Amino acid sequence: MGIEVNGKVYETDEEGYLANLNDWNPDVATAMAKDEDVDLNESHWEVINFLREYYEEYQIAPAVRVLTKAIGKRLGPDKGNSKYLYELFPYGPGKQACKYAGLPKPTGCV
Repeated sequence: MGIEVNGKVYETDEEGYLANLNDWNPDVATAMAKDEDVDLNESHWEVINFLREYYEEYQIAPAVRVLTKAIGKRLGPDKGNSKYLYELFPYGPGKQACKYAGLPKPTGCV
């Protein structure tokens, strides 16, 4: 399985997560989102970039509860709540945002 971006095919697993974290780039994220009818805006990128920094530091994708709390600390309480995150990532903020960020599926996500 894979996703084609700018003439290059990036390998993905059966759920569309990148097989190689180092393959990620913003164009890949945009293509993944477009496949799910999501237009990434500045708010999406705040969360995606936060997740990439979090993963770089802890080597794990945060569960939704941890993500929500950490986003609240970094970006403020108006953004650190599930309602806001689900508006951005309707298929699940942990699962969908991690996918766009090129990270593995978070543990605990079904």
